[in-house]
Amino acid sequence: MITLGTALAFGGAAVAAAFAGAGSAMGVGIAGEAGSGVVSEDPDKFGRVLVLQALPGTQGIYGLLIAFIILLNLGVIDGNIKDLTTAQGWAFFFSGLPMGIGGFLSAIYQGKAAAAGIYLTAKRPEETGKGIIMTAMVETYAVLSLLISFIMVSGIKL
Repeated sequence: MITLGTALAFGGAAVAAAFAGAGSAMGVGIAGEAGSGVVSEDPDKFGRVLVLQALPGTQGIYGLLIAFIILLNLGVIDGNIKDLTTAQGWAFFFSGLPMGIGGFLSAIYQGKAAAAGIYLTAKRPEETGKGIIMTAMVETYAVLSLLISFIMVSGIKL
C-alpha cells in the first residue's frame, strides 16, 4: 500500500510534468499559428519559423526532467517504491511546483514572444536572430524554475 507521503511525491512529479508540458503545448501552438500564416505566404521561411516555434517546447522537457528525478528518488525506476513520511511527500510535492508553475507560464509567454519573432521574420528575414534572442530571454525564467526545483529535490533526505 502506498503511503500518503509517497502519493504526495507522485503528485509533485505529476505537477512538474503536466503543467510544464501543458504550457509548452500552448506556447508551441501559439507560435505554430503565427508560423503557419508566414509559411503560407513564403514557404522558404519554414526553417527560420520552425526554430522559433520549437523554443517554447523546452519547458515540457524541463518538467519531465524534474518528474524523472522525483521518480528516481522514489525508487519507481528500479521497482522498489519507498514509503515516505507525509513531510517528505509534501517536500517532493512542493519541489515540483516551481517547475510546474514556472514552466507553464514561461512557455505561454515564450510562445507569444516567438510569435512576435515569427512576424519579425516575415517582414525582415535578416532579423530572425534578434527574434530568437528575444524569445530565448523568456527561457531564463524556465531555467530558474528548473534550477530551484532541482535544488529542492536534491535537498530532501530519505
